Amino acid sequence: MYKAISSRSGRCAALTRGSCSRPSLAYFHRASGALCQKSAFKPTSTDVPEMPPCNFTPEKYTGMSKDRMIEIRRQNCNPMTMKVTYYKKPVFIHQGYMQWLWDVDGRRYLDLFAGVATVSVGHCHPKVAAAAEQQLKKLWHTTNIYVYPTLHEYCEKLASHFPDPLKVIYLTNSGSEANDLAILMARLHTGNYDIITLRGSYHGGSPQTIGLTSNAAYKYPVASGFGCTNTMCPDVFRGPWGGSHCRDSPVQTIRECTCAQGHCMANQQYIAQLKETFATSVPNRIAAFFGEPIQGVGGAVQYPKNYLKEAYKLVRERGGICVADEVQTGFGRTGSHFWGFQGHDVIPDMVTMAKGIGNGFPMGAVVTTPEIAASFSKGLHFNTFGGNPLACAVASSVLDTIREDDTQQNSLRVGTYLITELAKLRDKYEIIGDVRGKGLQIGVEMVRDKASRDPLPPEAMAEIFEDVKDMGVLIGKGALYGQTFRIKPPMCITKEDADFFVAVFDKSVRNYMEKR
Repeated sequence: MYKAISSRSGRCAALTRGSCSRPSLAYFHRASGALCQKSAFKPTSTDVPEMPPCNFTPEKYTGMSKDRMIEIRRQNCNPMTMKVTYYKKPVFIHQGYMQWLWDVDGRRYLDLFAGVATVSVGHCHPKVAAAAEQQLKKLWHTTNIYVYPTLHEYCEKLASHFPDPLKVIYLTNSGSEANDLAILMARLHTGNYDIITLRGSYHGGSPQTIGLTSNAAYKYPVASGFGCTNTMCPDVFRGPWGGSHCRDSPVQTIRECTCAQGHCMANQQYIAQLKETFATSVPNRIAAFFGEPIQGVGGAVQYPKNYLKEAYKLVRERGGICVADEVQTGFGRTGSHFWGFQGHDVIPDMVTMAKGIGNGFPMGAVVTTPEIAASFSKGLHFNTFGGNPLACAVASSVLDTIREDDTQQNSLRVGTYLITELAKLRDKYEIIGDVRGKGLQIGVEMVRDKASRDPLPPEAMAEIFEDVKDMGVLIGKGALYGQTFRIKPPMCITKEDADFFVAVFDKSVRNYMEKR
């Protein structure tokens, strides 16, 4: 897996059959004759794992300097842009293709974060790019006050992926918009106001969805989110209850469990906490319960297998509707199913989605029942860009590509392999507390030690995070304390890519442990 490389000559010398000239790219021929590009850069280590080959050559970057970009970022972009900039040494992205990104210096990265689980079928996927180009030549924009084919073709195609009675669609521009709309629909339909979400959840950053979001980092000291109540997250690793076969994942927690098969004490305890929330914190009639099938920003947290089924029953008994937030779990990412809620054996009353719906094109949707949709018509609602011709053409091509490329099955196959391999590192290192997820929705939770399960400090997370990037892999971070690495790549990655990342992550953790 490792190849020794001279730090003097750079990595390209080990990856090419000829010499390598600066500043950016090196090339070699595969056995098939295809020309492949390798990044040319100086590693900080002499045993960097070897990056898999790639059969795409990016354009040479000739644009603005890095210094000038940072200057503009500081002076003309909102300070929040600088605050959320990843890495001490930022990555200056120039071009992308499938699972790969190139920076302005020509260095290649394996993208395992996909713009926060957004690039579903691959950066600049040729099929999706062709659909967008064709539509751009025909009609960029009109609104749904007119009747145009792309909107109706897409709505029919998207509806075919849902079970009855989830067949009515309203298109938006983002997940926050979709969840905003879901809140309004739920309150209109039920005549109730209060909404329950899980602690650690993330449902958007708009003034209204901040109430649904249960993470202090995303909240401001202003009035927002009236009528939103958070209940205990049924986290079987970090929470007070959990065991060794609670969740629907190839890998279970390291916690011991004495429950009989088919019986889950942890689930009973978390459902009891939900019942206590009903008894103490909300009226006896509520509007809705929002839940991600697997928490995204919360750190790929999975619940006991029957939790959502029992929670849905309790919510409906109190007049509420059940909303599945599929912004990160939808479109085959979990592998076993097209939608995350299907893995819980439930049918929600409403489904919200965004991110992977457009492979990076800004789009979202709310899918619900005819009855709930009818309640929405009590007033007038209009979205200028939602469902415009270009968005619908792109999203329609994404659905076709998922089917034609067998993307969901690849998520299952490669994701299961990757989770299983990462679990071996959990058994190897004291600071890897948990590995979890389904398909290509994966979390690796880092701890001070397995006994305490205390989160690994931010400075330690940053050190490992930076090291992984320096070896050519981009991942994310999340959870309440920023202690979980998030792996949510374009769903076209290969087993070879997974092996490369495992080797990089193994080395990064080992580097940190040796320093400590």
